[in-house]
Amino acid sequence: MLDDTDKKLLAALQKNAHLTSHQLGEMLNLSPSQAGRRRQRLEAEGYIQGYSARLDPDRLGLHVQGFVQVQLGTHGPDHARSFARLVQTRPEITSAWTMTGEADYLLRVYCADLPALNRLIHEVLLPHPAVARVHSQIVMDQIKRDAPLPT
Repeated sequence: MLDDTDKKLLAALQKNAHLTSHQLGEMLNLSPSQAGRRRQRLEAEGYIQGYSARLDPDRLGLHVQGFVQVQLGTHGPDHARSFARLVQTRPEITSAWTMTGEADYLLRVYCADLPALNRLIHEVLLPHPAVARVHSQIVMDQIKRDAPLPT
């Protein structure tokens, strides 16, 4: 179970994963060793799955962000595994979800430009034997960045 201090610690780390045990202790009114032990426990229990850096896609030359809905024409475990393997091999696909509704998958993609997005759709996704339909939406502006999870 998470207590209020654990929740505050998780919220603080989502905003800045570089916080030291000393800084966390000051924020939470704990000693640095208590704060460090709490962090280690939350890591060990799987609440904290890892730490990463948030990069600026524009500075990396990734000027097109899009969401691609994929509908399979053929359903079955082998086709699903095959499509999942394809998704895992493509660095432009930064996240993927299985969905209810008309689309079977929702893919978040980052590409250098529109021709790169076009190649991903027409040369990678549509040729997959299970894919029946692809619908893409290009992000015009992101009004809220990926936010921390509510704690």
